[in-house]
Formats: sequence, C-alpha cells, structure tokens
Amino acid sequence: MSLRQSEPVALPDRPLGRQMRSIAAHALLTTMMIVTELLVFIPAALFHCALRNGRRAAWATAAVAFGVASLYAAAIPSTQPDAVKLFWAGLLSIGLTVALPALAALPLVEQGAKFGRLVALLLLGSVAGMVATEALSRSVLSISPYTLQVAQSKVNNAQFVQFYRTNGAPPEALRMMERWATYSTTLLPAVMLVLLTLIFVLSLLMLGRLKAWREHAARRGDGDALGVYLFRNFALPEWVLFAFVLGGVAPLASGLLHQVAANTLFIVAFLYFLQGLAIFRFVLLAMGAGFAGTMLGWLLLVFLTLTGVGPVLLALAGLFDPFFDFRNFKKRKDDSHESHSD
Repeated sequence: MSLRQSEPVALPDRPLGRQMRSIAAHALLTTMMIVTELLVFIPAALFHCALRNGRRAAWATAAVAFGVASLYAAAIPSTQPDAVKLFWAGLLSIGLTVALPALAALPLVEQGAKFGRLVALLLLGSVAGMVATEALSRSVLSISPYTLQVAQSKVNNAQFVQFYRTNGAPPEALRMMERWATYSTTLLPAVMLVLLTLIFVLSLLMLGRLKAWREHAARRGDGDALGVYLFRNFALPEWVLFAFVLGGVAPLASGLLHQVAANTLFIVAFLYFLQGLAIFRFVLLAMGAGFAGTMLGWLLLVFLTLTGVGPVLLALAGLFDPFFDFRNFKKRKDDSHESHSD
C-alpha cells in the first residue's frame, strides 16, 4: 500500500548489536572525513545511517564523530595557541555548515524531497551555519575565520598576479587580473557556498545509488522516489528566482548591500548552471544517445566551455527552465535504469 510523503516510514527491525556496529562504522567513516577534510560525503554518510538505523542514530553518529575528531586538538603543541583556535574554528565550521544542515534535512530526505529543493534548503542552512560560526568564533575563540580567509585570499591573489608579471604578461591582462583579484575577496562567501553545493549534490547523488535508498523507496511504495536523486532530475524551486532578482541589484548597490547582492548573484548563477547541466543530461537521455553520442555531446560541451559560451548557455537554460519546462517531466520506462555516468 502506498504511503503519503508526510507519513513516517517504519524502519525494519534490526538487532541492537547490528545497529551499534552500523553506527560505529558510520561514525568512524565520518571522523576520517572530518580530520582529513575530505568533506564531500559527510552528508551521504549521515543520510545512509539514518535510513539504516533511524534519525537518532544519525545524530549519535555525528556526535561521536565530532567528539573523536576533537581529540586531535591534543596533538597540537601548546606553544601554538593560534593553531588550536584555528582547529576549533574549522571543526565548528564543518559541524555548522555541513553536518548540522544535513541532520536537520533528514525528514525531507526520508520523504524523498525534490533534488533541487533539498539542495537549496541545505544551502540556506549552510548560510546560517556560516554566520553562526563567525559569531561563535569571535565570541568564544577571539578570532574571525572570515577575516583570516580574506587575508589569505589577498596574499594568494598577490602571488598569482606577481607570477604573471614576472613572466611578462601583457599590461592589459595584468590590469584585468588585478581587478579580478580585488573583487574575488568580495565573493569569498559565495565561493565557499559553491563548495558546499558540490558537497550536498554529490552526497545526494551517491545516496540515490545506494541499496539503502532503494530499500527505503520500496518500503514507501513510491516508485517516483527511486530516481528522485538522479542528476537529470535536479530542478531548483521557483523561489530561487527571487534570490536572482536580489543579486541583480549588485551593480547599483554599494557597501554591505553590494557584497550581499554580489555573493547572492554568484551562487544563484552557479545553481542555475548546475540545473542547465541537468537539462543537458536529460536531453542526451531523451534523444537515446548511446555511449558514442553521449561522449560527443560532452566533448562539445567542454569545447563550448573553453570558449566561454557553454557556462552562459547552461546558466540561461537553468534560469528559464521554470518558464519553458525544457524537460517536460515526462516519465520514461527507463527512469530508474540510468548508467552510472550520471
């Protein structure tokens, strides 16, 4: 019997010992990703743990993982207090911008929330996490992670420009690099959000391929949920258009409003670029392109990207998709049998 998405889904009975081993394994994996800063699949590990053992187990997994990771602070020499503060600030950032939004989104994941809507909501959680990280770091650790990142970005940009100046780059190119280097520090929050977007997207793509997700969809009796986290189904909610409009005032604004609008425009443009890629993927499948046709299509896209045209076309396709519905959302018989190149 089919279940509505708002109804809770009962987990299958599993022996307590097996659940504890599963939680320990997920906690160990999450700890390794935290300490090595390979954060890309932390949300996937938490989502998978929740599907296997329940939401409380996922929260317990995160608590154990961050508890164990915090022990690494003892390995930092006491003669380096700044390094200790940076460690705690980094751990706090991972917890508030990656792990906590993923844990908060567990009910939506269990309900099979739409791919694009879920990513957009996760990013809103990450924005709140970034603000909280900055506030807590200043009040508790007496450091500002954002200020330190801006300072490091300026040093890196200066070295980048100096490298090309030393190697005889044309004056016009140097002036353009200097302008971009100056403006790139303004877009630093948006660049961080781009990285977080990739973390959430890749984690959801992995989740959609796992056995636990297929079993979860089968328990729900919802055939549509099986392919909800395939990349071709990535579609942003319509309210993201309002963020795009807000970002459009960046050239007319100044000060803090300019910085907020510019960062909003940058991350929204990237999200629409991803949606354009999803449309492109869908079109290749709808055309029935085989391996050779798919490779030719991606090579053409790479060529257009190198010329600078490809990203613009994809972003425009993503932007206008809510109006023209390029994919038509027509169900295909092979919706759940896509190749692993997704």
